[in-house]
Amino acid sequence: MPKIDIDALELRSGCSYPDPFKQICLGPTWRKLGDAAGLTDFGVNLVRLTPGKWSSQRHWHTVEDELVYMLEGEVVCVEDDGDHVLRAGDCVAWKAGVANGHCLQNRSDRDAVYLEIGSRRPETDACDYPDIDMVAKPGESFYRHRDGTPYPE
Repeated sequence: MPKIDIDALELRSGCSYPDPFKQICLGPTWRKLGDAAGLTDFGVNLVRLTPGKWSSQRHWHTVEDELVYMLEGEVVCVEDDGDHVLRAGDCVAWKAGVANGHCLQNRSDRDAVYLEIGSRRPETDACDYPDIDMVAKPGESFYRHRDGTPYPE
């Protein structure tokens, strides 16, 4: 496999969350390193999280493992047991099925850069967002309220 030309990869951004949950998560950009290498069992993204933004709403997955390795800057990892500062060289991971809602928040005044690595099982994975009225069901590309009602697209 030839070396991946990271700068040549599409720079992606956006957020698929419904309002009002998406605004705080708009701003990060990423390049899909795993896709560039043709990986199918797990994904790898090179993420740049801008000041004042979150990586996601706090969440946990039923069948997908996740790992973050910090390369530059500083973020606050918000979990069930509180806030944890992560800096370059720090690593954090979440095992599938463990109900520990988590997200990264950039509370600093400069960009943070990290590798995000995770399983690819959207057809069987559910995702719970413990702080808000939102869940994601396996195989669906949209979000629901906890009572099962879909959010408008």
